[in-house]
Amino acid sequence: MTVVKYTEKERDLLARLMRAEAVGEGNLGMLMVGNVVINRVIANCLTFKNINTITDAVYQNPGGFSGINSPLFYSSPNDLEKALADRVIRGDYFYPATNALWFYAPAKGEYCKSTWWDQSLAGRYKNHCFYKPAPGVCNTIY
Repeated sequence: MTVVKYTEKERDLLARLMRAEAVGEGNLGMLMVGNVVINRVIANCLTFKNINTITDAVYQNPGGFSGINSPLFYSSPNDLEKALADRVIRGDYFYPATNALWFYAPAKGEYCKSTWWDQSLAGRYKNHCFYKPAPGVCNTIY
């Protein structure tokens, strides 16, 4: 069972984005990036009301992911990366990305801001700070 409809091409797209955004943070970091993408597909709130597919989420403009500009985004995903994408598509969630719709990487040595774009800090994993909407704002991700 999956939490969103997808094609094999979209699974590979998600895997490539997860790698481009977080390969340096290991499997768990990539899984958390995947959680944010899937959350955006199911959120139907805020700036994600017209995001209905993995492709929509990955290429959202404005507000999309900087990883699409990375050379890491353009090569085919390997089997491990595809398996990680499959996990988040099936609904495996990892704190602090569980209810997150945003993340960013602060400059080296900097702490996560308590809010970012008026959203509350959910937590940090390695070099990514994850942010979630307040409960009641995006009910489909809670």
